[in-house]
Amino acid sequence: MARAGVTAERLIEAAADLADEVGLENLTISELARRFGVKDASLYSHIRNAHELRVRVAGLALAELADRAAASLAGRAGKDALVAFAGTYRDYARKHPGRYTAMQTDLDPKSPEASAARRHSDMTRAILRGYALAEPDQTDAVRMLGSVFHGFVSLEMAGGFRHHSRAADESWSRMLDTIDVALRNWPAPRTESGSSREA
Repeated sequence: MARAGVTAERLIEAAADLADEVGLENLTISELARRFGVKDASLYSHIRNAHELRVRVAGLALAELADRAAASLAGRAGKDALVAFAGTYRDYARKHPGRYTAMQTDLDPKSPEASAARRHSDMTRAILRGYALAEPDQTDAVRMLGSVFHGFVSLEMAGGFRHHSRAADESWSRMLDTIDVALRNWPAPRTESGSSREA
């Protein structure tokens, strides 16, 4: 890249692309500076340190995924919305592994990047409205979906399913079938004794 035209926006986009290429753990200011054909010091007018760079990449990735998920959810409800959201999440992680890893960064709740993370929670709650879950069950379901999606995607990206005879796509589809059944048959809240209120 040319020395001229280094802006904060271009810097973060280039950092996200580099993270996808080499892995977030290998994203450095020195390597990024080489991509722009400048010295490291030239980038510090846009970014304070490597941690801020990763946080900004996380914000970019969260916003990108939120935009794609919102588009995929348009006009959908119930299981259709669940499958669309989950597919968008998985596809993004597989196409952008560095960005996806950055999304797991611990963010300051008051930061602009955290607002993008909240969009994901809001969209998940929008999906769950189709299953008529009230609080606190809705929060429990949001956490369940995040844990299951992240767990599956992380194992898949690490090659955990590579040597199994059953295709990962088949397991993913069955997993979503199971989640749909679980959400439609969410158990009643437990009492202090630990038994179901309907028992």
